[in-house]
Amino acid sequence: MRIVNTKDIENAVYRAALTAGVNLTSSCRDALESAYSEEDEGAAKFALGELIENSEIAKKMQMPVCQDTGMAVVILEIGNEIFFEGAPLSLAVNEGVRRAYRDGYFRKSVCDPITRVNTTDNTPAALHTEIVAGDKIKLTFMPKGFGSENMSALYMLKPAQGVQGIIDSIVETVKKAGSRPCPPIYVGVGIGGTFDGCAYLAKKALTRDIGTHSDRADIAAIENEALKRINELGTGCQGFHGKVTALGVSCEWAPTHIAGLPVAVNIQCHCVRCVKEEL
Repeated sequence: MRIVNTKDIENAVYRAALTAGVNLTSSCRDALESAYSEEDEGAAKFALGELIENSEIAKKMQMPVCQDTGMAVVILEIGNEIFFEGAPLSLAVNEGVRRAYRDGYFRKSVCDPITRVNTTDNTPAALHTEIVAGDKIKLTFMPKGFGSENMSALYMLKPAQGVQGIIDSIVETVKKAGSRPCPPIYVGVGIGGTFDGCAYLAKKALTRDIGTHSDRADIAAIENEALKRINELGTGCQGFHGKVTALGVSCEWAPTHIAGLPVAVNIQCHCVRCVKEEL
C-alpha cells in the first residue's frame, strides 16, 4: 500500500494547468506544421501560419495560447494500491485549478447553468477517475474550450447501421459544425458503452497524441476513413476552404448492449492543450 497526500494531487494539477494554458501539445504543433506544408497558397494557409506564430508567442511570453482557457478536464488513473490522506480528492483537484487560473491570469469561464452566475475561479473541474492496477497515479489535464465543445454530438445508432453509420455520424457532426469550432479540428470519438460512458470515451480520445491510431485494425480503419472524408469537405483552416479541416481522428471503444450502438463525437479546436504527469 502506498500513501499519497492529496496535496500532491493539488500541486500536480496546479503545474499541469499552468503548463497547458500556454502550450499546445507537441503533436498538435507538428500537425499544424504538416498542415501548413500541405496547404495550397491562400487564406487557409495564411491562417495556419498565424496559428503557428500565435503558439510561438504564447510559449515565449507565457501567455494563454487561446483566450478561451477552457473548463478544466481532469482524468486520474489511480492504482488500486494507493491510499489517500488529506483533503478529499475532488477538493484537492479544484484547489489546484483555482490556484493555477488565478496565478496564470487565465479567464474564469465556469458558471451556474441556470443563473449564469460565474463561480469566479474556474471550478469545479470535470473530474473523472479510473481505478487501475498498481501504486501509481496518472494525471491528465486538458482545458476544454466551448466553441468546439458546443459542436459535439451523441448518437444512439441502431446496431445494423454498423461501421458506415459510425463514420457517417462523425463526418455529419463536423460538416454541421462548419467553421464554428475554429478548424483545423481534432476529433475524439467514443464507440460503444452506455449513453454517458460513450461521451467520456470521446473525451478521453482527445487526450491521445494526434496521429496515433487504435491498436484495433478495424477501429484504426474508421479513424482513417473518417479523417479522409472530413478533409474532403473542404472547410479548411478557420473556414477559409482548404485541404486540412481536421488534424486527426481518434476513437476509443467499449463493449455495449446488443440492442445499441452509442457513438459520441467530441470536437476539439486547433488549440489542443493536454498535459500528463505520473505521480
